[in-house]
Amino acid sequence: MSMYFHLRAVPPSALRNSATWFQRLFEDDWDTVRERIGRHREEVLDKLYGEVELLYSGIPPNHAPEGPRTRVVLGGRPVFHTHSSLPPFLVLTASQVAGVADYLKAADFDDLWRHARVQLLRPYGAPDAEPEMRGLYAATHRDLTAFYAQTADYGDAVVKWLMS
Repeated sequence: MSMYFHLRAVPPSALRNSATWFQRLFEDDWDTVRERIGRHREEVLDKLYGEVELLYSGIPPNHAPEGPRTRVVLGGRPVFHTHSSLPPFLVLTASQVAGVADYLKAADFDDLWRHARVQLLRPYGAPDAEPEMRGLYAATHRDLTAFYAQTADYGDAVVKWLMS
């Protein structure tokens, strides 16, 4: 089973504090999701979303104080399902999204990589894996930066959910 961590831009006026509403928000087919990704209105991280979190926040528990860097991937106010076996949705306000966008625009990827490199490469064990993995994380950083910048420009919130 594949796990995907979705981040979706939502106008604040459309938000509902309902797990059922959030569930419906993520029921689109992959063609629709891909189209939103192309417009920077949605972003999808694969099963390595935890490692992307590490790039910004440090080894859990997060070394970074609460703030924009801890909100990039796993941050947000949880909205729990009525079935406790499902992961909660996470919601960032438009103000929090703007803070994340500013943080990502100012972040130096080389510096982020330098601080997380050892932990991010540990599972791969081979020194020749570094160029490919660094490229993967750099591309993810660019995608997240574009997503949050576009979302902040629209004044939107972000809803996140781990889907399988």
